Amino acid sequence: MSHTPLPPPEAVPATTAAEQTVEVLAAAGVRRCYTVPGESFLELTDALERHPDMTLVSTRHENGAGFMAGAEARLTGRPAVAAATRGPGAANLAVGVHAAAQDSLPMVVFLGQVETAHLGREAFQEVDLTAFYSPITKWATTVTRADRLAEVTAQAVRVATTGRPGPVAIAVPGDLFGQRVTPLMVPPPPPAAPLPSIDARERDRIASWLASARRPVIIAGGGARDARDALVRTAERFGAGVYTSWRRQDVFPNDHPLYLGHLGLGCPAATLRALEEADAVLVAGSRLGDVTTQGYRLPAIGADGTSRVAQIDIDPAQVGSSMPVRFGVVADVARALGALADVEVEVTERAWSERHHDWERSTLSSPVPDSGAPGLLHPWQVVAAMRRVLPDDAIVTNDAGNFAAFLHRGWIYRHPRTQLASTSGAMGYAVPAAVAAKLVEPRRHVVAVAGDGGVLMTGQELETAARLGLALTVVVFQNGLYGTIAMHQARDLGRMAAVDISGPLDLASYARGLSARGVTATTVAELEKALVSAAEAEGPTLVDVRTDPDAISPSATLTGLLARHRG
Repeated sequence: MSHTPLPPPEAVPATTAAEQTVEVLAAAGVRRCYTVPGESFLELTDALERHPDMTLVSTRHENGAGFMAGAEARLTGRPAVAAATRGPGAANLAVGVHAAAQDSLPMVVFLGQVETAHLGREAFQEVDLTAFYSPITKWATTVTRADRLAEVTAQAVRVATTGRPGPVAIAVPGDLFGQRVTPLMVPPPPPAAPLPSIDARERDRIASWLASARRPVIIAGGGARDARDALVRTAERFGAGVYTSWRRQDVFPNDHPLYLGHLGLGCPAATLRALEEADAVLVAGSRLGDVTTQGYRLPAIGADGTSRVAQIDIDPAQVGSSMPVRFGVVADVARALGALADVEVEVTERAWSERHHDWERSTLSSPVPDSGAPGLLHPWQVVAAMRRVLPDDAIVTNDAGNFAAFLHRGWIYRHPRTQLASTSGAMGYAVPAAVAAKLVEPRRHVVAVAGDGGVLMTGQELETAARLGLALTVVVFQNGLYGTIAMHQARDLGRMAAVDISGPLDLASYARGLSARGVTATTVAELEKALVSAAEAEGPTLVDVRTDPDAISPSATLTGLLARHRG
């Protein structure tokens, strides 16, 4: 009996959807993925681990992974990847993704999802991840075909990095990553589209307006972080004083005579004088949020009812979104400022020395208290010791908490890209951000500054730093309080609730339990010695600094706030 020969079997494609996805990321310049590995994206972590141009960083919590990816994006300008599994993992990661959105940082987020056949059945740990992540990302989508995953990833990178940068989330059912797909030739990323600049007419109008103003000032935000030289030239060209927006102190050299201060929480009245007196305010790359504007109060409308504000931003949605503007320009801030600095226009000389000194007087140029309560340090003493010992080009990552007010006023940012601080105010940022900073800048001195509340939220990432051999320093202001809330309660209610987190805790032992070094400091001498030894260590060091809980802010004490109500 004869048999008709069977046709040869079709060649099975050798590439998985996960491998294609990683090739797209690598071609776009992405170099790291931060994750807590999960069962819904096994093939993705495998492909990342095996790719020669990628580094897979396993973290102790998804919250830390999100903060790390955002910190890397701030330092490099390129997106990093954060990945989490479905349900609980995605929920944990959301804090870091929201922080990246508020900070305008590019990030590509992969969220493992339940298998395709189980979607919509409330399967184990199922959440509608597209709906969950849509409000905190530039774009969120669910991929339903393995052969579309690489294409969607390339689109995600474009969306994350164009216009106002931000995070993009891709939910992927767990059965897609391992599917074999037709091999894809990954093209090199297309050349970046030219960034928009200010047109000549708008340039000349704003230049003439600034030149004719009596007291022009500039508010520089995160959108100016790549425009430092142009910002300095523009300020000098027009004799304009410069403020930095909330937690963006490193976009302009703080020791420059035109620097007027940081528009942060609890901003001293004297520091705000120049802004209140200004008759022209050029906003460069700031969305004018509630903290920067001191509760949407400044810059105020002029006495004649007209706006004193010209706003330059890459995102048209931000121009005029929080207050009226006289001139609104959608442009790349660096290009726009560079064009303004080159305008030939006559400018009268303006003196800002008095207002610059107003800012200086609010910093550590004022006398530092001799001590806090017995056996405790005053927060000013801690920042002063840091300034004496640490290099001024150290990368400083700072957490949320009342201690940060002392750091914001006391640390002088002279160099670009030396401040990593989230404007979202989420606690637990500092330690994970320091891990990412040390990975990106291994030769730089990296210092995380946190309170005891924040460090116990994500301090377990010290183990990540120790495992990776990262020599970074964590300075903890331990005052035994959720200090910011205690301050608000004492000021507004005259009593406190749920803010005592006990202590002192042995945070040095906590650090040693995570394979890091741990040191306790209760005197200035002990603190300075600990900072020096941390700089010489081969791994991470936590310095547990015992601080006075009564020193609740640079301008108030807890006992003083409570006494106002008793009086």
